[in-house]
Amino acid sequence: MAYWRRSSRQMQAATGGVAVAPSSPVAEKPKSPRSRMMRQYDLVERVRSYNPDTNEDLLNRAYVYAMKAHGTQTRASGDPYFSHPLEVAAILTNLKLDDATIVAALLHDTIEDTEATRAEIDNIFGHEIGALVEGLTKLKRLELVSREAKQAENLRKLLLAIADDVRVLLIKLADRLHNMRTLEFVPHASRRRIAEETLDIYAPLAGRMGMHEMREELEDLSFHVLDPEAYAVVKQRLDALAERNRNLIGEIESQLSKNLQNNGIAARVYGRRKQPFSIWTKMERKSVGFEQLSDIYGFRIILTDVEACYRALGVVHTTWPVVPGRFKDYISTPKQNDYRSLHTTVIGPGNQRVELQIRTEEMNQIAEFGIAAHAFYKEGMGSPTERLKHESNAFAWLRHTVGILSESANPEEFLEHTKLELFHDQVFCFTPKGKLIALPRQANVIDFAYAVHTDVGNSAVGCKINGKFAPLSSELQNGDEVEVLTSKAQSAPPSAWESLAVTGKARAAIRRATRTAVRDQYAGLGRRIIDRLFARAKIEYADDKLTGALPRLARASIEDVMASVGRGELKASDVARAMYPDYKEERLVKYGAAKKSLAVKLKLKSEPPHPARAASVIPVRGINSDLPVKFAPNGGAVPGDRIVGIVTPGEGITIYPIQSPALKDFEEEPERWLDVRWDIDETMPQRFPARILVHNVNEPGSLAQVATVIAEHDGNIDNISMSRRSPDFTELTIDLEVYDLKHLSAIIAQLRAKAVVAKVERVNG
Repeated sequence: MAYWRRSSRQMQAATGGVAVAPSSPVAEKPKSPRSRMMRQYDLVERVRSYNPDTNEDLLNRAYVYAMKAHGTQTRASGDPYFSHPLEVAAILTNLKLDDATIVAALLHDTIEDTEATRAEIDNIFGHEIGALVEGLTKLKRLELVSREAKQAENLRKLLLAIADDVRVLLIKLADRLHNMRTLEFVPHASRRRIAEETLDIYAPLAGRMGMHEMREELEDLSFHVLDPEAYAVVKQRLDALAERNRNLIGEIESQLSKNLQNNGIAARVYGRRKQPFSIWTKMERKSVGFEQLSDIYGFRIILTDVEACYRALGVVHTTWPVVPGRFKDYISTPKQNDYRSLHTTVIGPGNQRVELQIRTEEMNQIAEFGIAAHAFYKEGMGSPTERLKHESNAFAWLRHTVGILSESANPEEFLEHTKLELFHDQVFCFTPKGKLIALPRQANVIDFAYAVHTDVGNSAVGCKINGKFAPLSSELQNGDEVEVLTSKAQSAPPSAWESLAVTGKARAAIRRATRTAVRDQYAGLGRRIIDRLFARAKIEYADDKLTGALPRLARASIEDVMASVGRGELKASDVARAMYPDYKEERLVKYGAAKKSLAVKLKLKSEPPHPARAASVIPVRGINSDLPVKFAPNGGAVPGDRIVGIVTPGEGITIYPIQSPALKDFEEEPERWLDVRWDIDETMPQRFPARILVHNVNEPGSLAQVATVIAEHDGNIDNISMSRRSPDFTELTIDLEVYDLKHLSAIIAQLRAKAVVAKVERVNG
């Protein structure tokens, strides 16, 4: 992250010349003040303040059980360990959560760190609370995973647990928040790692859930650990600004309230300043100094209903000049984390820029507490998770992210996709039918297509943006209307799209489609190999019979078997033996017999032409596969040659001329031989690779004569290698490109007629 790398001089310049002495790591653990722990009745009163129907007995039992379970355990600070779950529960009471969540917070470390068991928790507190504690316990066990995979697997497990009950996330975030508040007592070596993980994962995840207060505190606590110098600089500048503008906030609040009241609008107005981390990242992002920031202070206008919000906006805009381009309406188009508010910036009292957020009381609750603002403890509304499916866009995003789990090949890939979505602001676009699609900033049409539907993304071939044709890689802007053009002929996207896509969903879908396409190619190739072996062995193949043999092959499905054969992981003969235990593999005795047999098959081949795909660029028929097709090394093949295709599992198909001695290597694997023929378009001449060996008289100008003959007969020299065999002769190996066998023969004949050429022969492998 770039903002951890500024030098002290850069920080001094960015903050108006104020220098702060660099801080050094703390050598010794700070002494804990051992503050008084919250008592049972304190906790009960906190819950009762927002939930009069709380189950006091349940809370008391959980308090006593957790305290006894942790016993004499202590934290790094020296405080009793029980103080930690108690503080986690206290944080959750500030979010006004239900009894089960508070109890689970008290118990969240008992299964992992004490003698308590899941069965005991279920028996005493019920299955619901036991499941919450177990979900959090599974996460903690991941501390044993390797450093590289831990963060990814931790997030993966966390989101899977949240899919069952979103309260797991709230407890985990509160747990992380208290750990960050007491991070000073952790050994310095671990401190930075924990802070980085918090800033990478937990702070943005809290933001995605709309829990902005918690996100800001997590960010600031991490910032303080990761770059204490920068934190001190920004904090000092903020304090100095607050002292200088001591009366400004009160003056602006007063004028705003008075103007609204004069227009018959009852509102609650209050100001607040941005946090150090938010200010520092903005300075880094925009490359500006502290004094150039215009929105250090923000003011919130809280009203009763949506209509009052827009009326208040009108009052503000007719009272003070508006800063152009600074108005955003998140009420009509909410953010994905359910955030709703009107944003505007005006030139207020004293020519001071004032950033305003106008919202209702309900919107303010969601803005502060996000997903936790939903009434978890209301009766008769189903489980919290079920309610959130209908009430929360943030939870919809969460479920979508969990859906990516099945599309990611490994935890690191999943982490990459999730981080992409955690760190982006949004841009709003529309389909031609008016459906709103929210995407990250810098998203393009490919991301848009996959946001509409995976099938739309896979079959996209073009697009129109605001009625005009545009590339699929076009970056989208707010308000764009996007029409994605699709084609049934394209069932899988180009793999190169993965590097163009911005969203995790698009990247995952492209990667999955690519894997599926490759798997289908190998499955088709494997089926062809198996069909040839069974036909040659005169035994019957049936999918039903192969299904019964799957356990013996250690494969889950027929397609898995076919793909394994195509990739070379499984031999076709092994499949035959699994289906027919008495099968004995028949081997060819003579290479010549195989060559003769194949030559007859080629001669009698009469299937309709099948143009090769552009990707193979080899015009042969008899290959109904998307696998790579290439010419044999050391000689290739040209039209006029009788040819055969050899399947190389895991690589593709290689075309050999039938006279190539290299075919001897495959004489005992007849199932790998494919019947193929040239499929030449006479109207579109195409060159093909060939190799010749020339014994040239060793005299000046002889090489030029050979090259001239080839050039005069429209041959193209691709490569020449020379070896001195004797004082009188030089051996030339020449790779050519010719149109067909007739063309190659004419060049060879002309070379033999030259006095400087002693011998010419074609090389086939």
